[in-house]
Amino acid sequence: MQVSQSAAARFLAVDVFRGMTVAFMIIVNTPGSWDAVYAPLLHANWHGLTPTDLVFPCFLFAVGNALSFTLPKYASLGQGAFLQKTLKRTVLLFAIGVLLYWLPFFKQDAAGVWHAIPFSETRLPGVLQRIALTFGLASLLIYYCRRWQLYLVAGLLLVGYWFILAQWGDYSLAGNAARKFDIWLLGEAHLYRGEGIAFDPEGILSTLPALVNVLAGYWAGQVLQQACQSDEQEQAAAAMRRLVMWGGICVLLACLWHLLLPINKKLWTSSYVLVTTGIAIWALAALQVILARWAGWSKVFLGFGRNTLGIYLLSQLIVIALFTLRSGKTNAYDGLFQQVFLPLAGKYNGSFLFALSALLVCWLVAYALDKQKIYLKI
Repeated sequence: MQVSQSAAARFLAVDVFRGMTVAFMIIVNTPGSWDAVYAPLLHANWHGLTPTDLVFPCFLFAVGNALSFTLPKYASLGQGAFLQKTLKRTVLLFAIGVLLYWLPFFKQDAAGVWHAIPFSETRLPGVLQRIALTFGLASLLIYYCRRWQLYLVAGLLLVGYWFILAQWGDYSLAGNAARKFDIWLLGEAHLYRGEGIAFDPEGILSTLPALVNVLAGYWAGQVLQQACQSDEQEQAAAAMRRLVMWGGICVLLACLWHLLLPINKKLWTSSYVLVTTGIAIWALAALQVILARWAGWSKVFLGFGRNTLGIYLLSQLIVIALFTLRSGKTNAYDGLFQQVFLPLAGKYNGSFLFALSALLVCWLVAYALDKQKIYLKI
């Protein structure tokens, strides 16, 4: 890992898109109380789609956007250097994700005694782990495959995953094929248990369709570059219309597929991939048009967009630290909400204000780092 003193040249819409995604992620991940969260800031219970369900696929879409800018530079270094850099980033991202779930390495029992957390009880899949795997696989596919082959791979991944879900399970929490595969591969102790049973929404099998979100982001990034680099206004407009059209096609196909394969974020169904991809394409195209006319407001999100990994880690470490610090039976996270935000704004508004305060802290750090042109990279 290294801290770079200069940011790579990027298109403004890509940075703002990534920054807005990170900002929304912090809000939905840090409510003062999970018992007092406004409905749009919660994931769908099972089938369905909420605004919160767009955060992670948009993050993966943004990873693909970035690849469209950085991959040609890395590929020009030669196959050996490209493979080494790709493997390094994949392994480091995955390892950081696992360490975040293992932190703070010790836990306190009811008697107040601290015990080491065994690695055998640590969750292995997760957000950074999925980003790592999809980044690594997408990089290899883009490097070795022609464009038509990428389209074929994307289609096979979506249809193949649907076939697996239908053939070896159902679409329920307990009976889905993704859960069965992850338990067979990793064991129940290494999976997320927030649903009441061992089931990981960022599991290994459901990472395969998530790869399509990254490939779609790569394609959209290339189209965006064509639009911005074209000297002819009509060619640029045609490229933007292409984005809007394919966004609509993805959403339409998702709605039709939903009749057979429900849109489901936790299973990361193929219909979910298509609808979130279509919305992400529309959002990127809209940002490009808006920023071409009014770019001043973009500064609010540039710190997040240019320092995505650093701010994500900061937001997670803040939560881990607050939950680890305790006074009696109450941790600092709950205590801060109950003593400050609950009396100040009430249950739901206070919970939302808590999340906005976490966002503000992260934004101030991101702004300061951006002013100094310090960016955390792997």
